[in-house]
Amino acid sequence: MTTTVKITWDAASARRAERQFLAGPAGTGTSVAEVVGAMLGAHAQVLSAAEVSVGMRAVGVTRADVRAALWEDRSLIKTYGPRGTVHLLPAAALPLFSAALTAVPTGPSPFPPDVRLTEEQARQVVAAIGDALDGRFLTLDELSEEVVARTGDWAGDRVMPAFQDLWPRWRQVMHRAGWAGTLCFGPNRGRKATYTRPLPGALESDPRDALAAFVHRYLHAYGPATPQHFARWLAAPPGWATALFGELASAGRIEEVLFEGTPAWVAAGDTDFPQGPVRGVRLLPYFDAYVIAGQPRERLFPGAAYERALGGGQAGNYPVLLVDGVVAGVWHQRRRGRRTTVTVEPLVRLTARQERELGAQVERVGEVLEAAAELVVGEVTVGPHA
Repeated sequence: MTTTVKITWDAASARRAERQFLAGPAGTGTSVAEVVGAMLGAHAQVLSAAEVSVGMRAVGVTRADVRAALWEDRSLIKTYGPRGTVHLLPAAALPLFSAALTAVPTGPSPFPPDVRLTEEQARQVVAAIGDALDGRFLTLDELSEEVVARTGDWAGDRVMPAFQDLWPRWRQVMHRAGWAGTLCFGPNRGRKATYTRPLPGALESDPRDALAAFVHRYLHAYGPATPQHFARWLAAPPGWATALFGELASAGRIEEVLFEGTPAWVAAGDTDFPQGPVRGVRLLPYFDAYVIAGQPRERLFPGAAYERALGGGQAGNYPVLLVDGVVAGVWHQRRRGRRTTVTVEPLVRLTARQERELGAQVERVGEVLEAAAELVVGEVTVGPHA
């Protein structure tokens, strides 16, 4: 008779921290791309936040190292990742991400019928983007002209509401071009972003194999998890995720466990967990992978943290203070020249040891941002995304 493995929250959070270099930073032999790979991507809508996400996990890494990996040796790619949001991804993993993300079904379009693209038009736009960017670096305006020239005037109609403006119709599938591997960000031209086509590479031949490998990586980094957790991380239909997990379980590729008494899943055979809880203090920026993917939310954001550090249940709105693997405060940094003031609002009483660790974390934030950092303990008065 098979005995189901029982896993506690402390064991799960300790393993997640270990595998994301939050229990102890990566050594000097670990590349920036390996750190990003362990996170399954670093959210990079604001690049400085991604730089802090990576730097807080790796000894000696600064924002200059992240930018060198992105723009010089190209071991990182800035493109559209999970949830259609901008991420840094390891360049070597781009074929897997592309094959898996393009296999995830999309939900109904949020746009009215007279605005949305048909599926055929969407395919035309994705192909046109790839053709236009092949071997070139184009600004958004230049890319728009190229897409319209390759498809039709309908693609350029300014009908898509966005940020109190109207964008051309074709832009509603930019993220799908990123998923397809036909678009990524290039270096800025002055103050304007540019786009290019990623370095060529063969996509995974079978989308189902790619999805299986993708689930395996997700569970390795963030398991135990349920199909609903996976769907929330991807912004995918929950029913589809449940069916996918069922297929993988039937094939023996994932294994059911009891996570705090609730059925959840890990990669098959991946049932070794630390004996004790994770200890220590960490500062993580906006939309850090650990808090976005970590589930269940009510355990990761206990007590007052659930109201203070989440926005309507959504993680990532505030930079967070982690104490022993759970959110225990928020913080904000304000830079002036070569100095930055880091204001930390703890929601729990810190021990003397934890206060010393907090001071070291603030110093580390400064190192990553190449600035001298000063710690202020007090209320964070700015709102989310400030």
